[in-house]
Amino acid sequence: QVQLVESGGGLVQPGGSLRLSCAASGNIDHIYSMTWYRQADGKQRELVGEATTDGRVNYADSVKDRFAISRDNAKNTTYLQMNNLQPEDTAVYYCNADIFASTSWAPRTYWGQGTRVTVSS
Repeated sequence: QVQLVESGGGLVQPGGSLRLSCAASGNIDHIYSMTWYRQADGKQRELVGEATTDGRVNYADSVKDRFAISRDNAKNTTYLQMNNLQPEDTAVYYCNADIFASTSWAPRTYWGQGTRVTVSS
């Protein structure tokens, strides 16, 4: 079955860096967009950035100068490099992807379970 798994979260001090990974596995025919979201406690989920198959990347204004998204299509994985982390970046970070699975009639959106990032002194 198709599955997305995030990893790489943790506790960092302000100004620190983390790299999150999101790996897709299963009977995958094609992955279209891979997108990062985040949700702080008590807040709504917000978009962080998106990476398309052809390498185009879009970022939210709040992170575009500090975060970078990349994809390794051979590994069906997307990465979120986060630099100069600030307390307001504290959230659970989620990955989703539009995937055409070999067992499906049409593409659908899949979500990972999330990985927690805490930025604190």
